[in-house]
Amino acid sequence: MTGTGHREPRQLPWTGMAGGLLILVAVILLSSGLLPVASAVDVAERTWSILLFVVAATVVAELAAAAGVFDAVADRLGKAAAGRVVVLWLLVVALAVVATVFLSLDTTAVLLTPVVVLMARGRGLNALPFALTTIWLANTGSLLFPMSNLTNLLAAHTLGLDAWEFAALMAPAAIVGVLVPVAVIGVWQRRAVSGPLAPAESQPLEDRTLTLGAGIIVAALLPALVSGLPVWLPACVAALLLGVLVAVRKPAALSWSLFPWQIVVLAVGLFLVVETAHAHGLSDGAAPFVGQRTSFLALLRLAASGALLANGIDNLPAYLALEPLALDPLRMAALLVGVNAGALVTPWASLAILLWHERLTGLGVRLRWPIYMAASLVVAVVTVTLAVAALSLAHP
Repeated sequence: MTGTGHREPRQLPWTGMAGGLLILVAVILLSSGLLPVASAVDVAERTWSILLFVVAATVVAELAAAAGVFDAVADRLGKAAAGRVVVLWLLVVALAVVATVFLSLDTTAVLLTPVVVLMARGRGLNALPFALTTIWLANTGSLLFPMSNLTNLLAAHTLGLDAWEFAALMAPAAIVGVLVPVAVIGVWQRRAVSGPLAPAESQPLEDRTLTLGAGIIVAALLPALVSGLPVWLPACVAALLLGVLVAVRKPAALSWSLFPWQIVVLAVGLFLVVETAHAHGLSDGAAPFVGQRTSFLALLRLAASGALLANGIDNLPAYLALEPLALDPLRMAALLVGVNAGALVTPWASLAILLWHERLTGLGVRLRWPIYMAASLVVAVVTVTLAVAALSLAHP
């Protein structure tokens, strides 16, 4: 496996500018009294641990990538594929699901995408189905655990659910979120994911000690995240251990770009601005559109509203806008289906899509947005509908 270059900083500078502008607006709102101080304090108390986890998990994923963990795993997948393209692709599906569920959708969209694309190219395969697998599963597969998605963390905190309680609520939808995109790719790209697999020369690890040590730390982190501990705690410990290991073995990989400060600033700004809108009646204005019941049609209505709003303005503000109208666990689950599994169609529906596209562009992979959007619309509509149906059947 050749080097992927996937340790480059996340280069969407407008996120930092937009976040800074939102923070400035929030300061003006706070100083003018439009944003009550008590509301701002509540936002800070609710989100500090969530944002700390986001930072720590991002550092873990970036350092693991720099240590060659994803490259090594992908190389092993190629050897385990038994000479069949479809087996390799299904192994990539499994890897994408695990990475998304435990290390967040950004890990799959941003760090795993270059690995699997280059792996496919190295074997003479069409990279498109592998790239679609990572981005679709990054979004639709991020329903199972709180740590899979920032919106999940917020929802779990609001509902007071631990990781396993959250998983029990979301499991039916999470299963659908994996099966539908896999089925669509399997049918649409059936020729690209079938046939014999050409062998590729295995590349030696750049630093076996570094890769093995980082792999052990990441492997230990996964069960710790669902152990009942606050997720920020094991994530911070893992980030610290990886930081020490990389400082010793590969110090050039350490930089301030490891920290996703632009995304954190953007999130804080959104939290405060949307909280101001709620303080002035946003929930009352949105209530007639999303309803209040928990029947299948009512849940589908809420999920569809979340999906439409996410594709219009991005999934995080969509979630924040509708969260007060989804405080029932089943309604919250439906909202998460809409803003996560439904946030596929427009390039800005999820920040992960933009980051994913940036990585594909850097790799020279051409993506025609009309085709992507049309296919993603099918996946989003089918996934959201069947996921809500699964929730209704599992939690009558």
